[in-house]
Amino acid sequence: MHGDSRARRGRVARSSSSGDSESRFAAYVEALGVALGHADRIVPLRNYCAGLLLPGDRKSIEPMAARVEPGRVQAAHQSLHHLIAKADWSDAAVLAAIRAEVLPAIQQRGPIQAWIIDDTGFPKKGVHSVGVARQYCGQLGKQENCQVAVSLSVANQHASLPVAYRLYLPKVWAEDAARRAKAGVPEDLRFATKPQIALEQIRHAQRDGIPPGTVLADAGYGVDTDFRDGITALGLTYVVGIQSSASLWPPGQEPLPVKPWSGRGRPTSRVGRSADHKPVSAKDLAASLPRDAWRRVTWRQGTNAPLSSRFAAIRVRPAHRDYNAATPRPEEWCLVDWPTGETEPTKFWLSTLPATTSRTSLVRHAMLRWRIERDYQEMKQAIGLGHYEGRGWRGFHHHATLCIAAYGFLIAERATIPPSAEPRTPFLQAPGVPDNYRPRGTADPA
Repeated sequence: MHGDSRARRGRVARSSSSGDSESRFAAYVEALGVALGHADRIVPLRNYCAGLLLPGDRKSIEPMAARVEPGRVQAAHQSLHHLIAKADWSDAAVLAAIRAEVLPAIQQRGPIQAWIIDDTGFPKKGVHSVGVARQYCGQLGKQENCQVAVSLSVANQHASLPVAYRLYLPKVWAEDAARRAKAGVPEDLRFATKPQIALEQIRHAQRDGIPPGTVLADAGYGVDTDFRDGITALGLTYVVGIQSSASLWPPGQEPLPVKPWSGRGRPTSRVGRSADHKPVSAKDLAASLPRDAWRRVTWRQGTNAPLSSRFAAIRVRPAHRDYNAATPRPEEWCLVDWPTGETEPTKFWLSTLPATTSRTSLVRHAMLRWRIERDYQEMKQAIGLGHYEGRGWRGFHHHATLCIAAYGFLIAERATIPPSAEPRTPFLQAPGVPDNYRPRGTADPA
């Protein structure tokens, strides 16, 4: 069809040594292109993904246009800008196509072990980019002006792949009709907390038939009782971080039973506590454990040495607001990390993995979150996840979806390389940028 000839004209030049990668990249883009709905979007899709994969300090639209189409930068810029900021295609459909292409490559190295919830921040200087507000930014480790996106990734020890990705819209944005309209926020979108967004992503993933895994999340999500209960209601297990102040019933303890009705007044229907019978904080519980409750566990091989620490794993009942319940909460695991040399425990988790689960298995599940942290670092630094310069809702999500597409191709390519093989030449090679090319806004050297 006519799209094929345009695809050949738009193809990025590559070295002959990467011929196999070139053919796989072309087939990969063609498969994703079906989800875009129009054949004439395949060329800009290919160019955008190639621009994200090629070396370069900035992965915003103009520098990428210069890298992939150095002879026609302005036309390429317009084509890429339209695909990202204007074209009405479904992010969900493209993400589904990415999954279909990439999950088999991940599963070649083992089954999916985890569904990892995470959020990632993008520092911003202005106030007009959609969703930007002063909020906690994980990249900076403090409150700052930024955008924050919530994601769900599937993972095993080999790789992780984002399968859902959505911008968190702070309440000040969600309730501002003028700002929403200017940024193109969907009219039916209402304010939702990050745990609420994450739980909805999990529900969608389950409905889509994505291979299940244990849900992993940090304490920003684990402290939310409704989030944990929602995961359990879906029939999934979790290992989630909690704060040291979390309220727990120690092993063998639970709330006081519902008091028998005396025949006078309103019957009591809720469990209770007393001054002498009440839950304790996770921190105090950990401090009360005997020395033999702690064991050293190694969870994986690090860059220079095996990674290990001291852990305790005990059966507890979460106690948050259980005085409003008619029955005690079920028992679950509390995992505690107390590294040698530290004066007190540093990390705490709750887990609904079976009571027969070993301490080592609990630790390895909890520590699998490192996978998403490393992979997001690569998506930001090598792929340019945070480099989008537009301000609208559609462009923000389209750019992220194609970053995931580019990263998915890297995952699939790496799956073809035996662990003992020598590193290959780069998957894609860029044509040279003309000597007279200057990005917009730079001074004329003449």
